[in-house]
Amino acid sequence: MSSPHTDPMAMTAGTATARPRRAAGGDNTTRPTLAVWKFASCDGCQLSLLDCEDELLAVAGHIDIAYFPEASSRMLGGPYDLSLVEGSITTAHDAERIHTIRDQSEVLITIGACATAGGIQALRNGRDVGEFIDSVYAHPEFISTLETSTPIADHVEVDFELRGCPIDRGQLIEVITAHLSGRPARIPSTSVCTQCKARGTPCVMVANGTPCLGPITMAGCHALCPAYNRGCYGCFGPMESPNVDALWDLFTQLGMNDRAKQRAFHGYNGWVGPGEIQS
Repeated sequence: MSSPHTDPMAMTAGTATARPRRAAGGDNTTRPTLAVWKFASCDGCQLSLLDCEDELLAVAGHIDIAYFPEASSRMLGGPYDLSLVEGSITTAHDAERIHTIRDQSEVLITIGACATAGGIQALRNGRDVGEFIDSVYAHPEFISTLETSTPIADHVEVDFELRGCPIDRGQLIEVITAHLSGRPARIPSTSVCTQCKARGTPCVMVANGTPCLGPITMAGCHALCPAYNRGCYGCFGPMESPNVDALWDLFTQLGMNDRAKQRAFHGYNGWVGPGEIQS
């Protein structure tokens, strides 16, 4: 269920205590610096940060955005007090670059399913990547890639993982604010089902027999898909202590065969998700 180097459940609410901030030149009045980095991804999580609008302006008053190519042409060198990393590791160059970023970052937080679980691109893991390249690209000889797409925590130490595809902007502001305040981030570790109940959304499995990963998926999306009468796709990854076997059996009762169930479990977070424990 977890990657070899980190348990995805080990970084939930109450465990994100920030390290002491490093002020440039020893001046305690200097604002902490923020850097935002991109690896293999769609940029959706960085756009979530930009979508914070008024909240981002308030945060910017307390932190110096030193490196954020998607938002600014001003790019200052490290070290940085806080780094946000989007995307998975898919090339040898990126596998080296993430170590440089880790060395420059006092606190490193991964944001989104790609960075925390390998993302959709991790669906290639365990397959013949060369066959995919030959099928997709007109000139496969120009493509250089690793056999797998892996989360950042498979390569370097990560201080906190913020889930989602994309992340929830409210959770992102909470994590940044917690770092600035030197307190743990208050991120829920319960399931999407709790958010369905909070907004009064009927259970789509009970009401309509629609397969839904909500019972084993971490809350964070405000139960968006069930609110539109669709089953949860597991965008936020596994909740704390998911009962995968029970949901697997329930999907069987709903008429799904093993292949259909595997496809449901191996989606946004399949590489480190609960579906990995099913054969």
